[in-house]
Amino acid sequence: MKHTTDSTGCQYCDHRLTSVLCKARSEYIDAFNDQKISNQYKKGQLIFSEGTYPFGVYCINSGKIKLSHLGDDGKEQITRLLRGGDVLGYRALLSGDRYSASAVALEDTQVCFIPKDLFVKALKNDPALSFEMMKLLSQELHKAELKITHLAQKPVRERLAETLLFIKETYGFEEDGITLSVKLSREEIANLVGTATESTIRLLSEFKKDGIIDLDGKKIKLMKPAALLTIANLQD
Repeated sequence: MKHTTDSTGCQYCDHRLTSVLCKARSEYIDAFNDQKISNQYKKGQLIFSEGTYPFGVYCINSGKIKLSHLGDDGKEQITRLLRGGDVLGYRALLSGDRYSASAVALEDTQVCFIPKDLFVKALKNDPALSFEMMKLLSQELHKAELKITHLAQKPVRERLAETLLFIKETYGFEEDGITLSVKLSREEIANLVGTATESTIRLLSEFKKDGIIDLDGKKIKLMKPAALLTIANLQD
């Protein structure tokens, strides 16, 4: 069996201890490493398109990706934000459906593609990997249910504060410890909040005026995360 020996090899991946695919038996990790295809995507490039059929699953080696769905009015709805170590495309593959969302790189990103036949074979023959995938699906369902509840019950101001904290939990800070380590447009933030762009711009300005955040173009600094936590009405 031929193994990858460069920096894209699974044994060199920064997420080899945390990615769900690395919970597979060693024989399948070796197979993933042998058969995977590593691709580089520039910021804004499409990884896969909504409405097309999957031919495998993707694991993010480095970078950031958004999953977005087009509504009936043609407006984008961001459904997930993903980072290094995350796996995407598995739900459509397992259900036999077309992709329900498109995947777009938020920055320069490296993604490893694992063919469908190999992934399905590993799931069928490796109970530990199957269990980890079930856990992953359950977690995603819980997050979706929570978001629906918050959209129905929480005011926009609370949802914006929660969204900023969610972005922080997903991507962390830059080296200064206060600037969110991702650049999102006001429209993309509004999309995550589930409100109009105008409302998001107004509330962000209010947060800035109150000294809770600072804005520099698409860069957002969380000056008072504890205040955001209070506004978001979260328990911890």
